[in-house]
Amino acid sequence: MRDSFPDLETTVTGTGPGLLLAHGATGSIEGNFAPVLPALAAAHTVVAPNYPGSGGTPVAADPLDLDELTDAVVDSAVRRGVGRFAVLGFSLGTLVAVRAAVRHPERVTALVLTAGFTRPDDHLLGLLPDWRAQKPPALHPHIDLIPSLDITGDLAEVAAPTLVVATTADSMVLPVGSRALAAGIRGARYTEIDSDHVVMVERPEQWLEPVLDFLDRLSLPEGTLLSLPEGGLLSLPEGKDGESR
Repeated sequence: MRDSFPDLETTVTGTGPGLLLAHGATGSIEGNFAPVLPALAAAHTVVAPNYPGSGGTPVAADPLDLDELTDAVVDSAVRRGVGRFAVLGFSLGTLVAVRAAVRHPERVTALVLTAGFTRPDDHLLGLLPDWRAQKPPALHPHIDLIPSLDITGDLAEVAAPTLVVATTADSMVLPVGSRALAAGIRGARYTEIDSDHVVMVERPEQWLEPVLDFLDRLSLPEGTLLSLPEGGLLSLPEGKDGESR
C-alpha cells in the first residue's frame, strides 16, 4: 500500500469470530449495514471500515486500485487485533472480499457475497455517468474504479467456504452477477432474495436468515452433522491444515 493511502475509519463491535465488512461503491458502513449490524455483532467481532471518501475516511490522493483497497480493508482488521475473519462483501465489496481471499488466504475463513459481480456488465456501465453526476466529488473515485474491475480469474483460487446472496429485483447489479460468482467459486452456496440492491436495508430480516445460518455453521466443531431444510445432512469440510472451515 502506498504511504499516501489514507487510514480507514473503522469501528469494531461485538465479540466472537472475526467478521470483516466491505461496503458498496459510494456507500458506507452506516448506509449499507446499519439495520443488520446489531444482529451480526451478537456473535461476532465485526470490523467495519469505510473506504476513502466514505464516512470519516479522507479521500485518497490517487485513483483507487482494487488490490490496494483490499489490502487496506484487511489491514483495518489486522491492526485491531483481528487476524482471521470471514469477509462479508456487498456490491463492490464482493470484489474486495474475493480479492482478499486470494491475496490473504491465511486470514480469510469464509466469504459472504451479496449483490455482487465479477466484472461490470453493459447495464452497470450504462448507469455510471448519471450515478457519478449525482454523487459528491469525494465519492467519484469509487465509481471511477468500476470499469477496470474483473475478478473472473480469481474465482477458481478461492478456497474459503462461500455464500452468495443474489438480489433478484436489483435495478443496479443484475442477479446474473451473483450467479457468475456462485458458478465460479468451488462449493459456493447460493440463495436468492426478491429485493432491490441494498437488501440489508430493504429486507434485513430476510437477508439475515441465510447469512447468520451460514456463519453459525462455520463455528461448529469439525465433523458436526447439520440438518438441512431438504432433510439431508451436511458435514463441514476440512481446511488444508485439517481445521474445519
